[in-house]
Amino acid sequence: MEQGQKLIRIPSDIGADAAKRGLSHMASSMSGSSILRIGQEIRNMVDRGDNVANLTIGDFSPKQFPIPDILRGYLNDAVNDGHTNYPPGAGIPDLRAAVKESFMRNHNLDYPIDGIAIVSGGRPSLYATYQLLVDPGDLVLFPVPSWNNHNYGDACQVKVRGIQTRREDSFQPTVALLKPHAKDARLIVLNTPQNPSGGVMPEKDLREFGEFLVEENDRRKEAGEKPLYLLFDQIYSLLTFDNHHHFSPVQLVPECAPYVIHCDGISKNFAATGLRCGWFVAPPAITKKLVALGTHLGTWAPLPVQVATARWLRNLPAIDDWRKDMIDRVRGRLDCLHNGLQQLRSDGFACDSIEPQGAIYISAQFKLYGKTTPSGTVLENNDDIRSYLLQNAGFAVVPFAAFGVDPDDEDGWFRASVGAVSIGDLESCLPRLRTALQALN
Repeated sequence: MEQGQKLIRIPSDIGADAAKRGLSHMASSMSGSSILRIGQEIRNMVDRGDNVANLTIGDFSPKQFPIPDILRGYLNDAVNDGHTNYPPGAGIPDLRAAVKESFMRNHNLDYPIDGIAIVSGGRPSLYATYQLLVDPGDLVLFPVPSWNNHNYGDACQVKVRGIQTRREDSFQPTVALLKPHAKDARLIVLNTPQNPSGGVMPEKDLREFGEFLVEENDRRKEAGEKPLYLLFDQIYSLLTFDNHHHFSPVQLVPECAPYVIHCDGISKNFAATGLRCGWFVAPPAITKKLVALGTHLGTWAPLPVQVATARWLRNLPAIDDWRKDMIDRVRGRLDCLHNGLQQLRSDGFACDSIEPQGAIYISAQFKLYGKTTPSGTVLENNDDIRSYLLQNAGFAVVPFAAFGVDPDDEDGWFRASVGAVSIGDLESCLPRLRTALQALN
């Protein structure tokens, strides 16, 4: 600034009136994440010094779940070796080859290298699939609860239809639930292990989805209709427990391969959300279009992360050790929470939970409708319940409405995530939760 020039202050409401008239239809209809609003409420409490068990975020606290030490070393080496420029649009060949090898080991699938592209985490694969395969006004079908699909509907200006799943299926979808709605759909979206429920789709159900894709696309080809695709989000694929196992529908029904897009990466399996490295695995004709779109959006993963991830994916002993330890730590926290909620249920409180199956989540139910708080407030809906548990027990969870469930169908169900808490945090929170439940009339 030149000496003597007066500082021009821009008011915070500048352009608000013009924006009302000037925003695109997409921008006007799109809303931000409701989870972020809950997050701000939690931050305000923490700033006041309140004890809060933050079970709202689908992320990992580096204090609780730091990235693998070996991967950190590979990252440092990559930066020190000068890998700090732009990567190729499809990703570096070494990482694409490492992903190909990983799919062969984990899923018995040998995808052509042109079907594999590297992107910045999971979101670009999801968003790009919507943009590449669904025209504005077309229908996307998915089970609810599910992560962010209703918001992608607004962002991509497509029709979306969430089909309510059932507690007895651990909130996992079945062909029987979705098939009656699929005739006019262009895309089905599935995620397993699932955010938000923590459920894992059984092998038989995934096989049925693969068979349905083949059957439906044979019909559409005969009728001259556009194909039905499946966006298969397996970002939590290594985090399964006990007798629950992860499968790709393509390994169960290879004939469905022309219609399946895989979304995967290091974000969840290796507690590396901030490193922003994922991969898109699909028929090459679709992957090439994703790469072209990425050149305009800049959705590639940082080069040093790609170099490090390629080395990490080939260190099989380290990955095996990491996975065993990661599952122990995640499962220990989920078990602590599940057992605590089941004890409360046994003691007569109106709560429940589903035994952990995978990912970092558990479905928790607090069916407190009509209860009256000590201050005289009647709990009328899930958000009332959420707020009461947060303010009176420091127990922070997310209502299923944030994941596309109609508020009338929530039935007291919430997502609880253990990525940012210790077992000690949970053990100290459960007595507060009991006290808060006891205080209700």
